[in-house]
Amino acid sequence: MSGKKIRVALVMGGRSKEREVSLASGSEVLAHIDRDRFEVVVYDPADDLVRLAEDAPKIDLAFLTLHGPLGEDGAMQGFCEMLGLPYIGSGIMASAMAMDKATSKRIYRDSGLPVAPDLVLHRSSAENLAETSKVCLYSLGSPLVVKPLRQGSSVGLSIVDTEKDLSQALSAVFALEGSALLEKYLPGREFTCAVVGNAELTALPPIEIIPAEGHRFFDYQAKYEPGQSQEICPAKVSARLLDEIQQLAVAAHEALACRGLSRSDMIYSDGQVLLLETNTIPGLTSGSLVPKMARAYGLNFTSFISYMIDLALTPGDVDLNSYKS
Repeated sequence: MSGKKIRVALVMGGRSKEREVSLASGSEVLAHIDRDRFEVVVYDPADDLVRLAEDAPKIDLAFLTLHGPLGEDGAMQGFCEMLGLPYIGSGIMASAMAMDKATSKRIYRDSGLPVAPDLVLHRSSAENLAETSKVCLYSLGSPLVVKPLRQGSSVGLSIVDTEKDLSQALSAVFALEGSALLEKYLPGREFTCAVVGNAELTALPPIEIIPAEGHRFFDYQAKYEPGQSQEICPAKVSARLLDEIQQLAVAAHEALACRGLSRSDMIYSDGQVLLLETNTIPGLTSGSLVPKMARAYGLNFTSFISYMIDLALTPGDVDLNSYKS
């Protein structure tokens, strides 16, 4: 291809608990990006923020593959905007709202989207964990899902049945951060669905996730160790359920004002699909879910990367179908 190449800052690593996943995502992008169109320079925010700031005038776009706090929560997006540097994906506000599970659930509810019953606990107001656990189990019932508010990749997430287990789970969450989200556990089938685009949104083929025996949920090990989960793409469901999952993913994307790419996780329980959370920078490792959905739609990973870059550099939308293999 003739002409000047687009200079891409591939931003990967960072300081969150998901650093290794971020490095894996970035490495996968680096291995598959179209070198005929793009010149790539790698930056790790753990060490390279000054260099990124100095190089910003020579960069056309930042491809963010950061996961977790200080990467997916609006912090890096704000840094890029201060530098006048276009970047992949959602803006500051959408990133921050999606990263905070309590905030995103409030927005889902205000938008009329279905979610599980929940409580938010803060470390400062839960000094007596035994008594707090008793009240929470009485309010929501057992089992309960316990999550940090601002972590991804199921970091710190657990399912508990007893007051003792809940006290231990809360202690683990409060060691990570100051707040915990408690949700009523809903047994059912797990699905995830990615949405791409700016104004014109497309829901990719959803995936059903079936954790291997011994995993009560799609935990960190089930996510990233081969053979620890079965990921069926496209999900083998009725046309009605498929449409409901995709519509809910689009609705979550719109409610949070996401841009470019999001992936929403859901549970199908007792005949209803409920939203769990939305990821604004979903994983792009060799085993990640979004590349699998893209392939099911007809895009290889190189084409998908090109699409995401072109989308970020275009005021409106670009034709997703033109990137099909």
